[in-house]
Amino acid sequence: MKINKIVAFALLISGASFGQNLQNAVRNTDNEQFVLADQEFRKLIKAEPANGSLYFYLGENFQAQGELDSAMVYWQKAADKAVEKESSTAMSSVAAGKILWIKGNQAAAKEQFTKAMTLTKNKNAEVIRNIAKVYITSEKKNLDEAITLLETAIKLDAKNEDGYILLGDAWNEKTPENGSNAIKQYNKVLDINPKSARGIVRVAKLYQRAQNYELANQKYMEAQTLDPTYAPAYRENAELNLKFNQSKKAIENWRKYLELNNSIEARYRFATAMFLGKQYCEVIPELEGLKSGGLDNFYIERMLAYSYAECANDKEASLKGLKASDEFFKIAPADKVIYLDYKYKGLLLGNSGQDSLALIELEKASELDETAKKELAGQIGKLYMKAKNYDKTIAIYEYKLATNGLTATENFELGRAYYFGPKNYALADSAFTRLAAASPTYVPAYFWKARTAFQFDPKNEKWLAQPHYQKVMELIKPEERATGANKSMALEASRYLGDYYVSSPAKDITKAREYWTIVRELEPNDPQAKAFFAKNK
Repeated sequence: MKINKIVAFALLISGASFGQNLQNAVRNTDNEQFVLADQEFRKLIKAEPANGSLYFYLGENFQAQGELDSAMVYWQKAADKAVEKESSTAMSSVAAGKILWIKGNQAAAKEQFTKAMTLTKNKNAEVIRNIAKVYITSEKKNLDEAITLLETAIKLDAKNEDGYILLGDAWNEKTPENGSNAIKQYNKVLDINPKSARGIVRVAKLYQRAQNYELANQKYMEAQTLDPTYAPAYRENAELNLKFNQSKKAIENWRKYLELNNSIEARYRFATAMFLGKQYCEVIPELEGLKSGGLDNFYIERMLAYSYAECANDKEASLKGLKASDEFFKIAPADKVIYLDYKYKGLLLGNSGQDSLALIELEKASELDETAKKELAGQIGKLYMKAKNYDKTIAIYEYKLATNGLTATENFELGRAYYFGPKNYALADSAFTRLAAASPTYVPAYFWKARTAFQFDPKNEKWLAQPHYQKVMELIKPEERATGANKSMALEASRYLGDYYVSSPAKDITKAREYWTIVRELEPNDPQAKAFFAKNK
């Protein structure tokens, strides 16, 4: 069986069996099966507590999970082993140098790296690769030095995939606008091992960066087929799916990822993917499960608040969402609060019937930036209209009219605000006219145009409302006159038109009878209809 040279130096210390166990642990880190890797590293450390190399790789496992503080603890333990002279391995010096490099002391770090190279007489490719990895993955990079080191490592260990993987990564960081050098190295990985899931995933990521969804997706799926245990192939594919709005596929890939890495951190990333995919109802139990498992932060509370606002499946959703929102505002740093946090708190308050408090939160959101103000104007205007605060309604909707334009509903509300508030019938008519133009078959547009016209002609000297009431009756089908709001509109329109054909210059008793008949059918005891038929039997 071929032994991965990642652990070549370890074999010199403890033999093939030890090396195989270390190889498995390192592979599990690379496969993002962090819990398994952690268990294996700790077993090895228990067997050989003086071996600084083991602490180094356990630190690498924590770094791969994004837990840098924990990683630093174990790198320090690795470094301490060299100081204690219990096991003055080269990897202990690499760990010491890595800590110094991350902390910003590059000169001292290089001294440790030189020490590591000296201990192995510059001939241990694994040591060289790990020094290069520091230069590539740290915030402060030294990509040219990494490339030089990796070229040396490849000369020493030409059949090892890791050298080419890291060299490709270094070129990828150095020339992100041009992936040719990176893909050249990744293809060498595939020359060594055509079934290397790591190499294929690296190639897929280059296609992804080039916005080639189809080829990237194809490569991720190829990696999954060749090595179903390689978890990054599912995670990267899920993130690609989300980027191209394929939320269903993203969730499928995350579920497969969780079969391999069901850690709380992985479930957190899965929940985040579901949330970004707008799977609000589905993500709630995942987020609540994270909290039950001991993981809670302001991002989780934010996602819960938003999700409860968007998901109406739970009768207590608004109360649960408000609880999450309140917790968010307690623990979130001030510079992390965004307008959406106020917006969703406002929506939750509105959903629970607390309109006045909802307005306060939405107003806070709209004050944060112009984009928020434009986005939320419609919701704020709706609440002001509901509260019959016509002046505020008009101010908000006029702002939105000038910036984003109004929806049909908003034109309707603005027209009614002018009608009932300052009684500016001209501006009310303008709003209803825009509404009719946008929705030519929307009956209330013509109904309110008729009412507004009547205010200019209350004595019916010019019968200004007639064409609009006529349009109302044209649009309401006879079989729908008695349903819902149609009944009141049809009654009002028919009474007006009945009077029109009795009293206007266009007098037509036959037409008048037609409309008063409609009134009588809708309201048999209507006194005006009775009066008409008493005179016109």
